[in-house]
Amino acid sequence: MMFELIRASLAPVLSMFINRLDPILRKIANLGCWQVISPVEVCGFVTSVNELITVQSKVYGKPTIIIANKVTGGEEIPDGVVAVLTPDMPDVLCHVSIRARNSKVCFATCFDQRILRDLRLKEGKAISVQLKFSNLEISSSDLSVGHTVMSSTPRGVTLKKKTFGGKYATSVEEFSSEMVGAKSRNIQYLQGKVPSWIKVPTSVATPFGVFENILLTDLNKDLANKVSCFNRLVRAGDLSKLQAIQETILQMSATPPLVSELRSKMKSLRIPWPGDEGQERWKQAWQAIKKVSASKWNERAYISCRKAKVNHDHHCMAVLVQEVICADYAFVIHTRNPLTGDTSEIYTEIVKGLGETLVGAYPGRAMSFITKKSDLKSPIVVGYPSKHIGLFIKKQSLIFRSDSNGEDLEGYAGAGLYDSVIMIMDKEEEIV
Repeated sequence: MMFELIRASLAPVLSMFINRLDPILRKIANLGCWQVISPVEVCGFVTSVNELITVQSKVYGKPTIIIANKVTGGEEIPDGVVAVLTPDMPDVLCHVSIRARNSKVCFATCFDQRILRDLRLKEGKAISVQLKFSNLEISSSDLSVGHTVMSSTPRGVTLKKKTFGGKYATSVEEFSSEMVGAKSRNIQYLQGKVPSWIKVPTSVATPFGVFENILLTDLNKDLANKVSCFNRLVRAGDLSKLQAIQETILQMSATPPLVSELRSKMKSLRIPWPGDEGQERWKQAWQAIKKVSASKWNERAYISCRKAKVNHDHHCMAVLVQEVICADYAFVIHTRNPLTGDTSEIYTEIVKGLGETLVGAYPGRAMSFITKKSDLKSPIVVGYPSKHIGLFIKKQSLIFRSDSNGEDLEGYAGAGLYDSVIMIMDKEEEIV
């Protein structure tokens, strides 16, 4: 994949200027010093961390309000945390923001360093965070030290373990809940239900159970023993072995039936078969597929399962295969305003290039706007773009998307826990 900067020479400078200007403009416009991403009123004890990711596996025994200098967008919010306040500016529709709202955790950006400095001085003290119009109001709280946290993470979410159904690849017409997750089934649902000018991507998937089946073959049995051994250590509490499991999965060899069926399904739907460009292209595709499968074992996903008391061993990963276009812009739309809950409004964020800079919370802000459903021609801009990085590909490629049975569940904040991977093509990376 070709990674490149937004090449307009002034864009990086302009984005940094907008970031610096944002607090000043907010003050002039009387917008307050908070950008509320997840509007929840809470009480808790203050603790400060440099990076949220360093404490994502921690379990707090009392309601905790974290002041985090850095939020990357890929973290899981620790159990027991009722609020995350940060000077960072994650997008409203990035994965960590969505999970915060689903979990009823207050999440907000503060543009005033003096307020953050005062909050850090309250280390260990209880404060109350309340909503006042579109801002936060913070005051002391009489919350007792012995108060235990009532976690908003849902309990009792159950997963039915999926088994291998005998197929190594399946096309969109064959998708079912026993074979693939909600991403694939939603693609199937859209077939014939949208206007002809909206192109629904042609899709193929490797169903649930395929990787577990391949891992048990003679080709990979030594790797299967390693995964089993590492998994026992993880269950005993050694989360460092999650990385070892992922690295082991990346060593798996593809079996001939998988290659044959996947090639046949993709060609029948006119999805480019990587092997037609040479064996090296197929190796790149297979490596991408394995990375998606291995993401079942990333730390944030494992911790999320543990918080919700979901049996991680019952998680199964299907891999959705689609073409990815050479996008000039990407966007995410919510048909209900996620900040206010107003069902009469559409909330949209848009970035230049591929959407990973948005959902992955790359530095800076996406352009955001609100539109009344009754007046679609009059959007109201609520955030100006300040990202200085755009991700592009120079020719059509393939994306391998995570599609587990542990996402999009009722009452479970599973957004963005697992990885989707674009097949590498002519990789180049430029960073200012």
